[in-house]
Amino acid sequence: MRPTTAAGAASDEVKIRRRATAGAVGALVCSLAGVIAARPAAPRADALDAFLAAESRGAAARLADAVITRGVSFDDVYRRLQRGRTYGPARTGVVALSNRTSDGVLHHYVLNVPDTYDPARRYQVRFQLHGGTGGRATNAPVGTGTIGALAGAEQIYVIPYAWNAAPWWSDDQVLNLVDILDATKRRYNVDENHVVVSGVSDGGTGAYWVAMRETTPFASFLPLNGYLMVLASGDIDDGRVFGNNLRNKPIFAVNGGRDRLYPTSIVDPYIAHLKRGGVTLDYHPQPEAGHNTAWWPEMKDTFETFAREHPRNPLPDVLTWETGRTDAGNRAHWLIIDKLGTRPGDAAALPDLNDMAVPAAADFGARTGGARVIQVVAGSNAQRLGLEVGDAVVRLNDKPIGGRDLADALEDVTPGSPITLMVARKNLPVELSGTYEPQMKVGPPRALFARMGPAGRVDLTRSGNTVTATTRGVSAFTLLLSPDQFDFAKPVKVVANGRTVFDGKVQKELRTLLKFAAVDNDRTMLFGAELHIDLAR
Repeated sequence: MRPTTAAGAASDEVKIRRRATAGAVGALVCSLAGVIAARPAAPRADALDAFLAAESRGAAARLADAVITRGVSFDDVYRRLQRGRTYGPARTGVVALSNRTSDGVLHHYVLNVPDTYDPARRYQVRFQLHGGTGGRATNAPVGTGTIGALAGAEQIYVIPYAWNAAPWWSDDQVLNLVDILDATKRRYNVDENHVVVSGVSDGGTGAYWVAMRETTPFASFLPLNGYLMVLASGDIDDGRVFGNNLRNKPIFAVNGGRDRLYPTSIVDPYIAHLKRGGVTLDYHPQPEAGHNTAWWPEMKDTFETFAREHPRNPLPDVLTWETGRTDAGNRAHWLIIDKLGTRPGDAAALPDLNDMAVPAAADFGARTGGARVIQVVAGSNAQRLGLEVGDAVVRLNDKPIGGRDLADALEDVTPGSPITLMVARKNLPVELSGTYEPQMKVGPPRALFARMGPAGRVDLTRSGNTVTATTRGVSAFTLLLSPDQFDFAKPVKVVANGRTVFDGKVQKELRTLLKFAAVDNDRTMLFGAELHIDLAR
């Protein structure tokens, strides 16, 4: 046996320590490898973080498969999407940006971000649509890009631009506003349930248009000096302007009594009609105001209070939507209209805001072509007075009517007053006297907007897990079901036009969750299932 020296003993001790250390390191590596293999949390988080950090809806959609293949659960992803992305410092002040919509049009816009912007706080957003679109020939930004005198509460202001080839009442501008909102939410911490659309003059009219075309992302609409009926003009109305869609969101409107374009005298009847038809509408006429916003200092707090106190309900229990197409403009929150077409079980009649009642008018009972009487209604005031077909009315109460229609001439006569008509009958003068006692008759309603081509409408109400749908002109639609609105542990029942069209359990689908999270980019409106309803079955 080799003798052991002090140096040899020390050498052996070092070797033993090295072996022990190597063994401990190896055991630690193996242990860590086992932990990493057992807990693939990092790759899952990375995939979902990348999804949330995507620069656009399309980019997010392309990353959905990467999340799904990690094997993460629906509930884990749902909770993470509810928390949303982590926001960091961002540019403040006046931020000039641009985007190109899916139809290829380049748009410029400006954000006004508070200098005190805090990424940990959610901010209200106001889109402010300018007026005078017809006088702008290009998409170039105009002015300073600031909210200016119309500033109100601290919030993020969006200043988009329209021009004569892309006015606010175009499908392109609807795409633009939705794209701008998506991009803004990816950069700044936006309160999804306090995004409003306001505008002045053409911009106010544009706010009405957006409300009827794209309701889902917006909380309310605030048209200032706008006029709904501009959209009935022949060069704007495409037959797919549906006033009924205004019932989904509250409206705050201001118009001036001395407005040279849209005075309250012509606006008021339509405001009253919308209110009667179920639109939540807070109207503030300014009797002495012209076509300007000189009233803003007095109305600012009322305006901002309305915006603050009318948050969007991302999952409303009552919805109505009407559309003339299924490739765009066919969604309202959790309802998508997939296919148009009449069905035997369609609702016979639905209250329709497109039908505006005509005020009762005095009917004397004589139908004239100019001054010549062409019909006398039996039992009418005209017949009792002795008027006959073929008479030519010459004078009313000693005043020549000058070839005017008799009904027009009678507009200034008070019912119950005595009248005298001088008529020419068979070339002889005949005087007819009596009392003006016309019947007050209500004519057929007047259509606000044209109807061209097929259109369909769905009215929905939800109670618990039961959805009741009333449809007209729709043969298929989809319901998007959210775990925040439906109990997935229980059956879902859908009744359409009095007939049960679905009754059963629905499974949560991670792919559906990610599909609509990419599109909506909304922490408060997440969907776990698509329920397709085919009324033809």
